[in-house]
Amino acid sequence: MFRGSKKLLTNSSQWLQNLPPRSFIRLVGLMLGQILAFCGLIGGMEPAFAAKKNVVLIVADDHGRDLGCYGNPVIRTPNLDQLAAEGTRFEYAFCTTASCSPSRSVILTGMHNHANGQYGLQHAYHHFASFSNIKSLPVYLSEAGYRTILVGKLHVDPPEVYRFNETVKANSRNGVEMAERCRAVLSSLPDQPFFLYFCPTDPHRGGGKVQESPYRPDRFGNRPDGYPGVNEQVYDPAQVVVPSFLPDTPACRAELAQYYQSVSRLDQGVGRLIQVLKETGHWEDTLVIYCSDNGIPFPGAKTTVYEPGIRLPCIVRNPYAQRRGLVCRAMITWADLAPTILEFAGAKVPPTLHGRSFLSILEEENPPGWDEIYASHTFHEVTMYYPMRVVRERRYKLIWNIAWPLPFPFASDLWEAATYQDRLSLGLDTLYGKRRIRDYIQRPAFELYDLESDPDETRNLADDPAHAATLQRLKEKLREFQQKTRDPWILKWERE
Repeated sequence: MFRGSKKLLTNSSQWLQNLPPRSFIRLVGLMLGQILAFCGLIGGMEPAFAAKKNVVLIVADDHGRDLGCYGNPVIRTPNLDQLAAEGTRFEYAFCTTASCSPSRSVILTGMHNHANGQYGLQHAYHHFASFSNIKSLPVYLSEAGYRTILVGKLHVDPPEVYRFNETVKANSRNGVEMAERCRAVLSSLPDQPFFLYFCPTDPHRGGGKVQESPYRPDRFGNRPDGYPGVNEQVYDPAQVVVPSFLPDTPACRAELAQYYQSVSRLDQGVGRLIQVLKETGHWEDTLVIYCSDNGIPFPGAKTTVYEPGIRLPCIVRNPYAQRRGLVCRAMITWADLAPTILEFAGAKVPPTLHGRSFLSILEEENPPGWDEIYASHTFHEVTMYYPMRVVRERRYKLIWNIAWPLPFPFASDLWEAATYQDRLSLGLDTLYGKRRIRDYIQRPAFELYDLESDPDETRNLADDPAHAATLQRLKEKLREFQQKTRDPWILKWERE
């Protein structure tokens, strides 16, 4: 036994001597951190950052799965594609509500928005806000010794719940500028770990009345003179890929080309941020997560719980992972982001969170036990009351339209979209993608879809006797989910 131990020590010594200096320093730091934690020496002392782990969470605004790494052959997103090549790309990642403020509240609390109180948009007269007793991810991380930094769009309230140590000011339509503005603060943090919440406004649709100019180029933030540091990518409408839920029309193609341009600008911002992380010495100890708050800003996606609205990109690069370039088929939601980040940071994951950490499955392609997700939408704008609850499995998906007698309400920017107005002008029986406009506006109480045979969610099986057992089973799952997450709308099962 002694001779074997001596050989092991000799081999270990040789292995350590062959480590690159940066890897050796990181290993020593990790060992020191573990020793201090085990001995209980960090209690009552300043936080020890020898095993520093930084986190960058990038949240795009209304970006669907339009990326090269997600199979779009036209759009140019080299930086996000490279991030996927160096990390894990989730094939089944979902927001839980396809609306900006509610979705961002889920990202930052790990709780469904019906429980955290951010039912709808935060800004202007909409004025939704989370409950004052809610605790958010930046607050948890700050208490764990992290420097928390915000740049770009926050779009949740109140400030005391979503409190950051520092806010970096920049044009949120210019991700390159955002990244450069972060350089100084990142350079000033050689020892303290940081959490950077990086939120561009791209590719959110801009305002303006459709009758003024339906193909106005600044509808997606694109400007004739461009943005400093950005090499604008302009697309030919004839070359864009029109997804099946949208109409293949000149109006739609023109708007998709504008949307693509905004996505490419976003991608350049991500590329510059990665460059800044490398140049400030943080790339090798920083977890980077990329996602979007909801689906693309077209009717049929954003504000709906159909697949284009909630199934989104999620790319994660763990600097300590051994396997890279993986595609993980686990079904995750944005409620899982906060627990994952807290676990990576070594902070306690509160039991009140609705999500669970997926850190342990980043290097697995088909991990068991990740086969269903839940969604909860109630408002977008304050005038858009339309609560929906969803359970989605691998094959079947159930949508409960709680206020189903009401017509489905339109977000103002989606209603004004040239893509929609062009079809609406032809009448309610006109096809918009694969649905009639009439069916999109007026929906039944329950929508049950077999996603294997009907990925476009056009054949509702809720009234089919052959699927009665499946419908009942999923209804029971929904009620259990609502009860577990203290959803006030659970009362609607009995009272309406």
